[in-house]
Amino acid sequence: MMARSKKKQTVETSGKRKTAIARATVRKGAGRVRVNHQPIHIMEPALARRKALEPVQIAEAMNRLADVDISVSVEGGGQMGQVDAIRTAIARGLVHYNGGAEGIDEELRDEYLRFDRSLLVNDPRRKEPKHQMGRGARKKWQKSYR
Repeated sequence: MMARSKKKQTVETSGKRKTAIARATVRKGAGRVRVNHQPIHIMEPALARRKALEPVQIAEAMNRLADVDISVSVEGGGQMGQVDAIRTAIARGLVHYNGGAEGIDEELRDEYLRFDRSLLVNDPRRKEPKHQMGRGARKKWQKSYR
């Protein structure tokens, strides 16, 4: 009996940046990428669109993007935080989808890590909370002794 490597039907992954959370679903399809039920190609500004499509372009260059539909839902945070969460979710989804039965696609994973580590690893930085005796996290009320 011959063992066949069969691709997974659907893969669900997530990405985080600051307070933005993106959840991506990768499944067999016609090559569409949608963010919050809208095509990613109408996302504005253009810089955010280009940044969100980086993992797709790298996978295309490595011939690892074989007719998949990517659907991403994102919430929370600001515009660029959401974009970073989207690109992490897409990259993780493609690595797991192309991995087949063994789990992950090592070549694609290594290429993503070589390009930018934040494609596969969530950014742990968060906003520092405001402290007492000040107007923010670091600024303190001024003292005058006269």
